[in-house]
This record gives sequence, structure tokens and C-alpha cells, in this order.
Amino acid sequence: MTADVRIFGTVISTYTRIVEITCQEAGLSHETIPTPAHAPKNRHPFGKVPVVEVDGLELYESVSIVHYLDNSHNSGALQPNDPAARAVMDRWIAIANNYLFPLFEHGLVMPWIMHNYMGAELDRAKIDRALPNISRALAFCDAEIANDGAWTNGDFDLANIFLYCVLRGVQLTPQGGVGIAQCPHLSAWMAVTEHRDSIRATRWESEPD
Repeated sequence: MTADVRIFGTVISTYTRIVEITCQEAGLSHETIPTPAHAPKNRHPFGKVPVVEVDGLELYESVSIVHYLDNSHNSGALQPNDPAARAVMDRWIAIANNYLFPLFEHGLVMPWIMHNYMGAELDRAKIDRALPNISRALAFCDAEIANDGAWTNGDFDLANIFLYCVLRGVQLTPQGGVGIAQCPHLSAWMAVTEHRDSIRATRWESEPD
């Protein structure tokens, strides 16, 4: 049987997983076709992943993709009806994409991926330079949850998906795992969220049990 959604992206990818989780939440069957960023067959105009085929459409940019999937196939269940709550959701998605992901990915996650999977020497200098800012970002998230719940103050929505995937990559690194463990509100939310069915169904093969 042909999957409802075809996802072209790297297998160990924050944004590929965001789309996979959204598919799970919407009850859509999906197939991930391993496609490196900047590969000739990747049809994203700026060489990013994922690209998605669904309903005869070709979509790219994860925010656009997940909004389409949720609106068209999930009755918008992953988005609050209240405009103020939706604004909070959108704000946290923007924070995840524009500030947290670039900091975490380039300063910590990617050096470990290159070391563990590509055999490159671990760039400890890059990690050391990034760690103070990473620690501040994690502390900010923890304080915001303690203050008013931040993205966790409501039903499971798209912000939860984006933040979990961005933070999970950090948590799987030695330094990031320690950093998140030192943030009690953040680590408690991660511990609860990891048991959600859509999260468990999309675990990376490299994730520990």
C-alpha cells in the first residue's frame, strides 16, 4: 500500500522527525525516503530537508508542511483555537527554529554526529565555545516553563513537537544530557513527552531504550 505521505529527508534529522510525528498524530501513514540535504535529487530550492509529497502536492519548509498536515488531515487538533494560545504556540515554534536549533545544532549536535557517524575528530573547541550560550538557552527554557508553562501550558500542540525534537538532539549528547538534567522543569517535561505514542513511534534507531 502506498503511504499517505512521502517524506524526503535525512533519517537522523530534527525536521524530518517533526514531520513524522505530525503524521503519526494525524493518523497518516508515511514513508521516509533517505535523501541528503543538497543532494541532486532533493527538490528543495535551498537544499534543505525535508520535502514532502502529499495529496498531489510537493511541500517544503517544516512549518508549512505540519500546518498543512494538521489542518487538512487532523482537523487542526495540534493548534489551539484561542488566538492568544495560538500566538504562544507560534512564538515558541519561532524560538525553536530561529534561535535554539541553530545554536544547538552547530555548537553541539552536529560535532557529535560528525564524530559518531562520520568518524571525524570531535571538535571540542567548537563545543566549548558554544556551551555557555547553550547553557543559558536551556536555563531560559526551564525558567519559562516554571514561570507560566511556556509551550507546555496546554494541550500537546505543534510547539511541543518542534521543541521536543530540537531538545532531544541536545539531550543525546553528553554535554546536552547533563545540561538538560540540571533543568528540573525542562527535564520533567521531556521525560513525560517521550512516552507519547507519536514520539515513541518515530524514535531514531540510535536512541537508547
